[in-house]
Amino acid sequence: MDSLGRVQKGREKMREGWKRYFAMFPDYHIAVSEIIERDGTFVLIGTAGGTYGVGGRLLEENRWEVPAAWKAVISDGYVTEWRVFADNYKTVKLLQSK
Repeated sequence: MDSLGRVQKGREKMREGWKRYFAMFPDYHIAVSEIIERDGTFVLIGTAGGTYGVGGRLLEENRWEVPAAWKAVISDGYVTEWRVFADNYKTVKLLQSK
């Protein structure tokens, strides 16, 4: 589930979703400052950021960074659940202005 409550299921849907996301924000990154683990469930805390790419250009005014957290459930060596918790207000406003 993403920070807007949308759910994607399946490996191929996830790959396609990330491809579209990286097309919009080619320098998307996360910085993890803390990891908490219990019984195969991980919580990562930090920030996420990137730059909305316009015509292949990464302009400073399109750069954003927000506090974020992620939940990952690992089973048999695979990520079976990935949730994003972030305030995407800055990102949504940026996209609406373009």
